[in-house]
Amino acid sequence: MKKSLLRNYAKLIARVGGSVRKGQRVVINAQLDQPEFIAMLAEECYRAGAADVSVEWHHQPLEKLASRFEGVRELGGVPAWEEEKMKQRAEQLPVYIRIASADPDGMKGADREKLTLASMARSAILKPYQDAMTNRYQWCVAAVPSVGWAKKIFPKERAGTAVELLWEQILHCARADGKDPLTDWMWHNRNLRDKCDKLNSYGFAALEYKSANGTRLKVGLIEQAQFISGRKSTVDGDHFNPNIPTEECFTTPRRGAAEGIVYAVKPLSYGGELIENFWLKFEGGRATDCGAEKNEALLRKILAMDEGAAYLGECALVPFESPINQTGLLFYNTLFDENACCHLALGRGYSNTIRNFAQYKKDDFALMGVNDSMIHVDFMIGAEDLEITGVTKTGERIPVFENGTWSGEMR
Repeated sequence: MKKSLLRNYAKLIARVGGSVRKGQRVVINAQLDQPEFIAMLAEECYRAGAADVSVEWHHQPLEKLASRFEGVRELGGVPAWEEEKMKQRAEQLPVYIRIASADPDGMKGADREKLTLASMARSAILKPYQDAMTNRYQWCVAAVPSVGWAKKIFPKERAGTAVELLWEQILHCARADGKDPLTDWMWHNRNLRDKCDKLNSYGFAALEYKSANGTRLKVGLIEQAQFISGRKSTVDGDHFNPNIPTEECFTTPRRGAAEGIVYAVKPLSYGGELIENFWLKFEGGRATDCGAEKNEALLRKILAMDEGAAYLGECALVPFESPINQTGLLFYNTLFDENACCHLALGRGYSNTIRNFAQYKKDDFALMGVNDSMIHVDFMIGAEDLEITGVTKTGERIPVFENGTWSGEMR
């Protein structure tokens, strides 16, 4: 891959994704797959003005070994130094950049029960610090290829060729393969914002989903919430793009206000395993039943992670003809697959979709209907024939999506 393209991508992540500013601290979380690119990214963070950049390295094979040999107590433990680190970050609020590259099958065969219990134990300790940082810091998730991930998508290619092909797709989907990605993203963010303004002008109270695959779902929306796009802001007004790529306009649904059944149109990659051909049934806002052709037990574990895991935390609108979907590829990675088509999310809702969110506290969001959970798991529902109807407070019905894309009223 041309170094000039990778340099532009690194600059995009630093300046548009994390939106690093002069004097800020930066933390990069990455696997060992592309160390040269991580060094390039760190340099671009410094060039953007970062006071210091630290890199936290991880290695999926070591994580799988730990899951095999360590007990729940060890896996789920949070040593004093790690808790102190999180406490410090909640005070310093560094820009956090996570570079995804995990092998979708990398945790296959691991003890899922053990990992679930360990995750719940760690979350009980770390979640207060994470809550303290919510809406107060800039963050971004982007991706680089790994051999395992590339071979999963291009199984017939040699490892080197597969990695190169995945690089091409990542840069294309991230709108980073043009001459000036930063300017391209300025216009992309503006277009998404305009679409959100159109959606918000109707003041929808609910969304109704319908597809020939059996999806029949009605989701209630929060009165104080609005649709926002990929560009977010902190309580202090600092803008950043948390996902590169992003193609979505999304809002936070009202906890307890989902009824019906919904069918996923793409596999869900979770914890290094795939859940395939699954459905969820909602009653009183809660997923009361589910099914899957593959890994149904894992899906049920997700729903039982905590009290809020079985409720919805996001409704995202993405046209079926998005650049990610046009590749014709299944990426086995939520960062990309969620931006291929419409999706929902189980678990934690976004409080920054609430108008004037900076003036509210956590308890206020709960009263409005923002769901809380240790998880936020996106799953894709955007079939080619998906219809979405917006229902206003007065009962007026407005077509939002027709045949998997924006209706005439929304264009």
